[in-house]
Amino acid sequence: MSKKIAITGPESTGKSTLAKQLAEHYGCLLVEEYAREYIDKLKNPYTQEDILIIAKTQKEIEQQKIKETDKLLISDTELIVTKIWSEVKYKECHPWILENIEKQDYDLYLLCDIDLPWQDDPQREHPHLRKQLFDLYKQELENRNLDYKIISGKKEERFENAKRFIEAYL
Repeated sequence: MSKKIAITGPESTGKSTLAKQLAEHYGCLLVEEYAREYIDKLKNPYTQEDILIIAKTQKEIEQQKIKETDKLLISDTELIVTKIWSEVKYKECHPWILENIEKQDYDLYLLCDIDLPWQDDPQREHPHLRKQLFDLYKQELENRNLDYKIISGKKEERFENAKRFIEAYL
């Protein structure tokens, strides 16, 4: 039976880099973040409906990948990300996302800390809300009584901290 680890947290906290490092280190499958690919293809600004499409597609990709392994699966995002994104941007979240968060079955969440410098990117929107967003993620994980660890540190230290938590879990 495979184990699933979700990388979560605010934008510009090194989630994608960490997810790729971990998947390579453990020689396991990686579910990459679909939002970036989807938004790159848009000709207009994204909408709340786009967030729902992203969430559903992300879930479909993950469900396909989980069928391909009986070991570890690293996910470079999960539905709490789309929930918080939608609520911050539109002050509400689609019921499908809320219902499917309840069905998520990650064994461990790695919450990326905001201790990395902000990296500007056309898809990133909230450099001034990093602490508030981090607190929303932490509160969401705690309210749902999910097993999570905060991943802090620069570059190699961050990776080593994540590995230490995963190995203690496994």
